[in-house]
Amino acid sequence: MSDAATDPGSKPGTATNFIRDTIIEDIASGKYDGRVVTRFPPEPNGYLHIGHAKAINLDFNLADEFGGVCNLRFDDTNPETEDPEYVAAIIRDVKWLGFDWDDRLYFASDYFEKLYECAVKLIKDGKAYVDSQSDEELRATRGTVTEPGTESPYRNRPVEENLDLFERMRAGEFKDGEHVLRAKIDMAATNMKLRDPLLYRIRHAHHYRRGDDWCIYPMYDYAHPLSDAIEGITHSICTLEFENNRALYDWVLDNAWTVPRPHQYEFNRLHLTYTVLSKRKLLQLVDDGLVDGWDDPRMPTLTGQRRRGVTPEAIRDLCSRVGVIKTDTRVDLGLYDYAIRNDLNFRAPRVMAVVRPLKVVITNYPEGQTEWLDAPYWPHDVPKEGSRKVPFSRTLFIERDDFMETPVKKFYRLAPGREVRLRYGYFITCDEGIKDPKTGEIEELRCTYDPKTRGGDSADGRKVKATLHWVSAEHSVSAEVRLYDRLFTEAEPESQDEDWKSFINPESRIVVEDARIEPSVTDDPADTRYQFERQGYFWRDPMDSTDERPVFNRIVTLRDSWAKISGGHVETTVERVDEAKAAPQRPPVSSSEERKPPRLNARRRERAERFEADYELDSQDAALLSADDAIAEFFLEAVSQGTPPLSAANWILNELLRELKGLDLADLPITASHLAELIALMDDDTISGRIAKDVFAEMIESGEKPGSIVEAKGLRQLTDQSELESVVKAVVEGHPDKAETYRGGKTGLIGFFVGQVMRRTDGKANPELARKLIEEELA
Repeated sequence: MSDAATDPGSKPGTATNFIRDTIIEDIASGKYDGRVVTRFPPEPNGYLHIGHAKAINLDFNLADEFGGVCNLRFDDTNPETEDPEYVAAIIRDVKWLGFDWDDRLYFASDYFEKLYECAVKLIKDGKAYVDSQSDEELRATRGTVTEPGTESPYRNRPVEENLDLFERMRAGEFKDGEHVLRAKIDMAATNMKLRDPLLYRIRHAHHYRRGDDWCIYPMYDYAHPLSDAIEGITHSICTLEFENNRALYDWVLDNAWTVPRPHQYEFNRLHLTYTVLSKRKLLQLVDDGLVDGWDDPRMPTLTGQRRRGVTPEAIRDLCSRVGVIKTDTRVDLGLYDYAIRNDLNFRAPRVMAVVRPLKVVITNYPEGQTEWLDAPYWPHDVPKEGSRKVPFSRTLFIERDDFMETPVKKFYRLAPGREVRLRYGYFITCDEGIKDPKTGEIEELRCTYDPKTRGGDSADGRKVKATLHWVSAEHSVSAEVRLYDRLFTEAEPESQDEDWKSFINPESRIVVEDARIEPSVTDDPADTRYQFERQGYFWRDPMDSTDERPVFNRIVTLRDSWAKISGGHVETTVERVDEAKAAPQRPPVSSSEERKPPRLNARRRERAERFEADYELDSQDAALLSADDAIAEFFLEAVSQGTPPLSAANWILNELLRELKGLDLADLPITASHLAELIALMDDDTISGRIAKDVFAEMIESGEKPGSIVEAKGLRQLTDQSELESVVKAVVEGHPDKAETYRGGKTGLIGFFVGQVMRRTDGKANPELARKLIEEELA
């Protein structure tokens, strides 16, 4: 089974953004003689995570687009936290993402001699001095945001004395912390980074590459700009937390280097809800045994996501969706899940697996008989071909949740006396449930089948309301299944007053010891990703799985079930990313595997041409809508109720077909009127586009009308200005330190305030209005 797939987002660096525009201007002006040289400069003190992937994509893709190069450089200037294990892991992860640096692998530690020479130059020029204050004295004299610092009593040491002390520091004559080298800039500078920052400190520690050659080590803010200059970097790209560092970056190059020199540009980090991306906190999770290591599939590390089964294409797609701007944003983890599903939808063949088996005996099916039924690997909306044979026998397993002894309202699956369809198989009717005499739980179902319904259709045209997946008890493969979910129960675990570790989700991993999977999985390569129908996307764990005992990791569910768990709505604080009111769009596809329209007969082709002409749909969408008569009628019914055709088409093709997963439209408890009402609620700003997806999922589950769901769950968008003003005022007053920092020029905090307003309103505040009111309140 081939694992080839589309690549939705292979060139995120080529999207329009301010850094790309700057490079275009620099090339046009002849700056750097048209060269473009970028670098990805990780510190080898931990494993890379999803946030790093955005920087990697940007650095490498921008260089590639403009015919330049991108270096991989390890900024290894802190021997106490760095390790060769991290170096190897970072190299492996960057290559896994799909990038290469040829022979341009560099280490800041290779530049120690040059960095030392530059420091000597600064001392000779009277721009650096050796300070002998203690760490406590250095902190006490630094000043505050509103008060200037105090000059060191050693600030005016003679140049000769500074040179002598610095040379003796290098020779190892002094203890750790006894002296430091500081830049002589301005202790009254508004930017505290310029208040005579440290350039070197003494550390008698073994360096993983340089051994014991050095006992003084350069600070990051000193080594980083000079390393860029040594390598001939033109565009030094970093995240927004280094915005204030840019003044020091420029000072170091202005005073310790000659031209040509790079320029630093800052962009927004990738922040994900329900996640922590701090290396320090990730290390705590590992050291405290709260996860099983850096490669635990629940970890946001690239090695953890790779083990979970996420593909590099999905991560690159996420990076392309969040954009490159100058304001920090927080991205709903659901957007990441969406990117994963988009990738796997075209990659993963469909098979049947029963996670929590319930035995079914078909009493009128011949004992010892086995039928091999045809089953396609791909649904009709995926342009791939291929099928397998699934065995059908007298004893089967179905999902335990697919049976209810006393069915509640709107439970359409199996119950005593009820008939359902078995996927690709027959209609069966439940006649009796056998209970365990000790526990009283149903342990076996006795059913009968209709032999005239092979393939899942009845000759007399009778309908059933549910289709169940199943496996043959005799032929199925026993496997361990690990159901992974988000690691934290709180959207912003680090922003809470409580210990952030208290929000770890106790159900982030659920292990099922004896799941049952159809036997076709044993014929495919071990790295094949599957969609277990109605369950989610899975693949075999590359570490623990064996031929004798397969272990499958759930990569992602088929849809975002977390919204249901958290009360019907996932809080979203994403700005400029996932709050668009427009209907969802299909993921981009690569030119190597376009989403081809299905082959149509003459009647359906004529209908597609009519859809294209009458409703201004593109030819591919028109063909997809026309390929199935029931889908075409559903579309026409929605349009007849005043729904914009493009919106109806997008929702049907991107959301409805995904829910069908090969089932009949009649199996879903919604009508075209449901969809028309949902789109109308979104178009008149009653609900946001994000909430609309949650309402749609609830419609599919319950059959309730969208208006009723919105009212019952209180999902109306908050657009009343006076009501929102009071919320904004309370948020600003509740965070005086951040308000002061914002007014002092750190405008990137606008994302924090919008997030707090969204939190207080349970995600219902109109984000555009909230942002406007916050800016007015903070002015």
